[in-house]
Amino acid sequence: MHSGRVLTAERRLAIRLESLTVGWNAIEAVVAIAGGAAAGSVALVGFGLDSVVEVSAALVVLWQFFGIAEEREKRALRLIGGSFFALAAYVTVSSLYDLATRSEPHASRVGIILTAVSLVAMPALAIVKRRVGQRIGSRSLVADSTQTRLCAYLSATTLAGLAANAAFGWWWADPLAALVIAYVAITEGREAWRGDTCC
Repeated sequence: MHSGRVLTAERRLAIRLESLTVGWNAIEAVVAIAGGAAAGSVALVGFGLDSVVEVSAALVVLWQFFGIAEEREKRALRLIGGSFFALAAYVTVSSLYDLATRSEPHASRVGIILTAVSLVAMPALAIVKRRVGQRIGSRSLVADSTQTRLCAYLSATTLAGLAANAAFGWWWADPLAALVIAYVAITEGREAWRGDTCC
Protein backbone atom coordinates (compact mmCIF):
# COMPACT_ATOMS: atom_id res chain seq x y z
CA MET A 1 0.00 0.00 0.00
CA HIS A 2 2.80 2.35 0.93
CA SER A 3 4.63 1.67 -2.37
CA GLY A 4 1.45 2.51 -4.29
CA ARG A 5 1.25 5.88 -2.60
CA VAL A 6 4.94 6.52 -3.32
CA LEU A 7 4.44 5.62 -6.99
CA THR A 8 1.48 8.01 -7.22
CA ALA A 9 3.54 10.76 -5.57
CA GLU A 10 6.42 10.10 -7.98
CA ARG A 11 4.10 10.28 -10.97
CA ARG A 12 2.77 13.59 -9.72
CA LEU A 13 6.33 14.83 -9.35
CA ALA A 14 7.09 13.67 -12.91
CA ILE A 15 4.08 15.59 -14.22
CA ARG A 16 5.17 18.70 -12.31
CA LEU A 17 8.69 18.42 -13.72
CA GLU A 18 7.39 18.14 -17.28
CA SER A 19 5.01 21.07 -16.67
CA LEU A 20 7.98 23.09 -15.39
CA THR A 21 9.89 22.14 -18.55
CA VAL A 22 7.01 23.36 -20.73
CA GLY A 23 6.66 26.60 -18.77
CA TRP A 24 10.37 27.43 -18.77
CA ASN A 25 10.81 26.65 -22.47
CA ALA A 26 7.80 28.82 -23.30
CA ILE A 27 9.29 31.78 -21.41
CA GLU A 28 12.71 31.06 -22.89
CA ALA A 29 11.23 31.05 -26.40
CA VAL A 30 9.46 34.40 -26.04
CA VAL A 31 12.44 36.17 -24.45
CA ALA A 32 15.01 34.67 -26.83
CA ILE A 33 13.06 35.36 -30.02
CA ALA A 34 12.22 38.93 -28.98
CA GLY A 35 15.79 39.61 -27.81
CA GLY A 36 17.29 37.97 -30.88
CA ALA A 37 15.08 39.94 -33.25
CA ALA A 38 16.00 43.21 -31.51
CA ALA A 39 19.75 42.44 -31.60
CA GLY A 40 19.78 40.85 -35.04
CA SER A 41 21.17 37.64 -33.53
CA VAL A 42 20.36 34.54 -35.56
CA ALA A 43 21.80 32.35 -32.78
CA LEU A 44 19.44 33.79 -30.17
CA VAL A 45 16.43 33.57 -32.48
CA GLY A 46 17.37 29.99 -33.33
CA PHE A 47 17.73 29.19 -29.63
CA GLY A 48 14.24 30.59 -29.05
CA LEU A 49 12.72 28.69 -31.97
CA ASP A 50 14.31 25.49 -30.68
CA SER A 51 12.59 26.15 -27.35
CA VAL A 52 9.24 26.50 -29.15
CA VAL A 53 9.61 23.04 -30.69
CA GLU A 54 10.82 21.61 -27.39
CA VAL A 55 7.61 22.79 -25.73
CA SER A 56 5.71 20.54 -28.14
CA ALA A 57 8.10 17.66 -27.48
CA ALA A 58 7.70 18.01 -23.70
CA LEU A 59 3.91 18.10 -24.13
CA VAL A 60 4.03 14.74 -25.91
CA VAL A 61 5.92 13.26 -22.95
CA LEU A 62 3.46 14.91 -20.56
CA TRP A 63 0.49 13.54 -22.50
CA GLN A 64 1.89 10.03 -22.07
CA PHE A 65 1.16 10.27 -18.37
CA PHE A 66 -2.49 10.87 -19.28
CA GLY A 67 -2.68 8.02 -21.79
CA ILE A 68 -2.38 9.69 -25.21
CA ALA A 69 -3.30 7.29 -28.02
CA GLU A 70 -0.24 5.71 -29.65
CA GLU A 71 -1.37 6.73 -33.15
CA ARG A 72 -1.79 10.36 -32.12
CA GLU A 73 1.58 10.28 -30.34
CA LYS A 74 3.35 9.09 -33.48
CA ARG A 75 1.63 11.76 -35.56
CA ALA A 76 2.63 14.44 -33.03
CA LEU A 77 6.24 13.25 -33.03
CA ARG A 78 6.36 13.34 -36.84
CA LEU A 79 5.07 16.93 -36.72
CA ILE A 80 7.72 17.81 -34.13
CA GLY A 81 10.40 16.18 -36.29
CA GLY A 82 9.30 18.22 -39.29
CA SER A 83 9.37 21.38 -37.17
CA PHE A 84 12.96 20.67 -36.12
CA PHE A 85 13.94 20.19 -39.78
CA ALA A 86 12.29 23.50 -40.71
CA LEU A 87 14.11 25.20 -37.84
CA ALA A 88 17.44 23.76 -39.01
CA ALA A 89 16.82 24.97 -42.57
CA TYR A 90 15.90 28.49 -41.42
CA VAL A 91 18.88 28.82 -39.08
CA THR A 92 21.33 27.41 -41.64
CA VAL A 93 20.21 29.76 -44.42
CA SER A 94 20.16 32.78 -42.07
CA SER A 95 23.59 31.94 -40.65
CA LEU A 96 25.20 31.49 -44.05
CA TYR A 97 23.62 34.74 -45.24
CA ASP A 98 24.98 36.60 -42.18
CA LEU A 99 28.44 35.13 -42.73
CA ALA A 100 28.40 36.01 -46.45
CA THR A 101 27.20 39.58 -45.88
CA ARG A 102 29.20 40.10 -42.67
CA SER A 103 26.03 41.08 -40.85
CA GLU A 104 27.03 42.20 -37.38
CA PRO A 105 24.50 41.61 -34.57
CA HIS A 106 24.21 44.00 -31.64
CA ALA A 107 25.25 42.84 -28.18
CA SER A 108 22.29 41.30 -26.32
CA ARG A 109 22.42 41.54 -22.52
CA VAL A 110 18.98 39.90 -22.33
CA GLY A 111 20.25 36.96 -24.37
CA ILE A 112 23.38 36.60 -22.25
CA ILE A 113 21.38 36.60 -19.01
CA LEU A 114 18.77 34.18 -20.39
CA THR A 115 21.27 31.63 -21.68
CA ALA A 116 23.37 31.91 -18.50
CA VAL A 117 20.32 31.15 -16.34
CA SER A 118 19.39 28.26 -18.64
CA LEU A 119 22.94 26.92 -18.43
CA VAL A 120 22.62 26.73 -14.63
CA ALA A 121 19.00 25.53 -14.40
CA MET A 122 18.82 22.89 -17.15
CA PRO A 123 21.48 20.45 -15.81
CA ALA A 124 19.80 20.44 -12.38
CA LEU A 125 16.37 19.82 -13.93
CA ALA A 126 17.83 17.04 -16.11
CA ILE A 127 19.28 15.23 -13.08
CA VAL A 128 16.00 15.34 -11.16
CA LYS A 129 13.97 14.19 -14.19
CA ARG A 130 16.33 11.27 -14.79
CA ARG A 131 16.17 10.10 -11.17
CA VAL A 132 12.38 10.32 -11.02
CA GLY A 133 12.06 8.60 -14.41
CA GLN A 134 14.26 5.72 -13.22
CA ARG A 135 12.28 5.35 -9.99
CA ILE A 136 8.91 5.09 -11.74
CA GLY A 137 10.23 3.14 -14.73
CA SER A 138 9.38 5.85 -17.28
CA ARG A 139 11.66 5.54 -20.31
CA SER A 140 10.13 8.65 -21.87
CA LEU A 141 10.96 10.78 -18.82
CA VAL A 142 14.51 9.41 -18.68
CA ALA A 143 14.91 10.10 -22.40
CA ASP A 144 13.49 13.60 -21.96
CA SER A 145 16.07 14.25 -19.23
CA THR A 146 18.72 13.73 -21.92
CA GLN A 147 16.96 16.35 -24.05
CA THR A 148 16.96 18.74 -21.09
CA ARG A 149 20.69 18.19 -20.66
CA LEU A 150 21.10 18.91 -24.37
CA CYS A 151 19.35 22.26 -23.73
CA ALA A 152 22.22 23.13 -21.40
CA TYR A 153 24.73 22.44 -24.18
CA LEU A 154 22.74 24.67 -26.54
CA SER A 155 22.66 27.36 -23.85
CA ALA A 156 26.45 27.16 -23.53
CA THR A 157 26.95 27.39 -27.30
CA THR A 158 24.57 30.34 -27.67
CA LEU A 159 26.05 32.09 -24.62
CA ALA A 160 29.57 31.67 -26.02
CA GLY A 161 28.54 33.26 -29.33
CA LEU A 162 26.71 36.15 -27.66
CA ALA A 163 29.54 36.77 -25.16
CA ALA A 164 32.25 36.66 -27.85
CA ASN A 165 30.34 39.21 -29.91
CA ALA A 166 29.68 41.49 -26.92
CA ALA A 167 33.18 41.29 -25.44
CA PHE A 168 35.43 41.12 -28.50
CA GLY A 169 33.23 42.19 -31.40
CA TRP A 170 33.52 38.74 -33.00
CA TRP A 171 30.36 39.10 -35.10
CA TRP A 172 30.99 35.75 -36.80
CA ALA A 173 30.67 33.89 -33.48
CA ASP A 174 26.90 34.46 -33.54
CA PRO A 175 26.14 32.73 -36.88
CA LEU A 176 28.64 29.95 -36.04
CA ALA A 177 26.78 29.31 -32.77
CA ALA A 178 23.55 29.26 -34.79
CA LEU A 179 24.98 26.56 -37.09
CA VAL A 180 25.58 24.38 -34.02
CA ILE A 181 21.91 24.88 -33.12
CA ALA A 182 20.95 23.84 -36.66
CA TYR A 183 22.99 20.64 -36.32
CA VAL A 184 21.35 19.81 -32.99
CA ALA A 185 17.90 20.52 -34.47
CA ILE A 186 18.57 18.02 -37.28
CA THR A 187 19.59 15.39 -34.72
CA GLU A 188 16.47 16.07 -32.63
CA GLY A 189 14.32 16.00 -35.75
CA ARG A 190 15.60 12.57 -36.76
CA GLU A 191 14.88 11.15 -33.32
CA ALA A 192 11.36 12.60 -33.27
CA TRP A 193 10.66 11.39 -36.80
CA ARG A 194 11.66 7.86 -35.77
CA GLY A 195 9.23 8.11 -32.86
CA ASP A 196 11.68 8.59 -29.99
CA THR A 197 9.85 10.51 -27.27
CA CYS A 198 13.04 12.25 -26.18
CA CYS A 199 13.06 14.26 -29.41
